[in-house]
Amino acid sequence: MTTHIVCYSGGHSSALVAIETTRKHGRDNVMLVNHDMHVTVEDADVKRFKRQVAEYLGLPITFVNYKGASLDQFDVSVESQAFKVGSGSELCTARLKTEPFMSWLSKSFPGKDVVIYYGFDANERDRIQRRTGILGAQGYATAYPLAFGDRTILSTKEIDIEPPLGYSQFKHANCIGCLKAGWQHWYIVYCTRPDIWLKAKWAEEEIGYAIHHDDSGPVYLEDMEAKFAIMKCAGVPQTEHISHQKFWADARKFIKIASTPDLLPCECTV
Repeated sequence: MTTHIVCYSGGHSSALVAIETTRKHGRDNVMLVNHDMHVTVEDADVKRFKRQVAEYLGLPITFVNYKGASLDQFDVSVESQAFKVGSGSELCTARLKTEPFMSWLSKSFPGKDVVIYYGFDANERDRIQRRTGILGAQGYATAYPLAFGDRTILSTKEIDIEPPLGYSQFKHANCIGCLKAGWQHWYIVYCTRPDIWLKAKWAEEEIGYAIHHDDSGPVYLEDMEAKFAIMKCAGVPQTEHISHQKFWADARKFIKIASTPDLLPCECTV
């Protein structure tokens, strides 16, 4: 009998996949596999959300964690003295998700009579093609219910489960301080989670390398602090739900105003 394994991240898309898959195949044939992230970087409301959806489905969550979810993305990077591995993929994804999952999969299902489900939608064809190729080369089938086939649900609100509150600021339910994210994400981190900002600065210092790079080379978090302080004081919105172009166009206006201290509140000139 085929086992249907949902890669259950805790985000809204993976929850919809879990619901669609269970409705189609029945709970006896479905597993929800999650990589629990450290409590400091995975929002508590994400943990609430994935628990509520699992309870709605009547399914346990199978946790496949690296070292008991005792390390965050900065810890594993410092442990390996790198932010990226191989062809440039983020080391945290490899250590905290991919490696534990593949090890668990090979031990739990050596016969490979499984289908692995992801929450990619029709606009993510490149990700679908890449994931299909990687797992297909190892003998595993994959499926993408949000991209192909009929849908029975579009939002967990339809079953009275609110999506994670973090979506009010972020586009994804990734770790706060995501190593894949750009400066717009990290501006929110600077404003709202100084503990994570400091932890990330510590990681850069320990590794001796920057998380971010532009065309001219590495850009350290410390290099952005003065700019972000002005933006925060001036009221630049702390959100990813503004286009990249508009967000930075507005930010540049505020930074330009900062060159004329008389136009700013006194606390912005300190």
